[in-house]
Amino acid sequence: MQAYLKSTDIIDWQHPLVLEQALELSNNLDNPIEIAKSCFEWVRDEIYHSSDFQMNPVTLKASEVLENKTGFCYAKSHLLAAFLRANGIHSGLCYQRLSIDENGPPYCLHGLTAVFLPKIGWYRIDPRGNKEDINAQFDPPVEHLAFTVKLKGEADLLEIWPEPLPNIVRTLSRYKKYKDVLNNLPDIPLIL
Repeated sequence: MQAYLKSTDIIDWQHPLVLEQALELSNNLDNPIEIAKSCFEWVRDEIYHSSDFQMNPVTLKASEVLENKTGFCYAKSHLLAAFLRANGIHSGLCYQRLSIDENGPPYCLHGLTAVFLPKIGWYRIDPRGNKEDINAQFDPPVEHLAFTVKLKGEADLLEIWPEPLPNIVRTLSRYKKYKDVLNNLPDIPLIL
């Protein structure tokens, strides 16, 4: 479980700006569930989804997401994991495989954060940001994710990773403009 508390190159919670904001979000809170909710709602609502708001630059590290106030779902998940870890709450990254156009192939990964909550265990949350047809909430133990798996080829990938998947890191490192990421969204093949 120690891997889910580490500060890393990408989940860089020891960065001064990340640590300061994380501690501000937990100020006057002592319950891990309340702290997790505060961190989740702040990332969901205060960091703009790069595609929804057509924002550059493409961000990867938690500190970059915070400094630029934008990120794709993957990067927003990195920031949320960093805030949670800075507050001593175990967190990791998990993914869904979804249809890009909701009609089948092609598919892409969608990034989520998993938080380990007392008496609940691992709980997946989706900080991508709400909009008219998306309403992600924090309501443990019930999940309220932005998307549900509906089609053949889609999947909830149940693994919880202490670090982002390599293809996520490659994609967010390679491209500088949000449109380029949209045209090259990362995916993994399902083994059935």
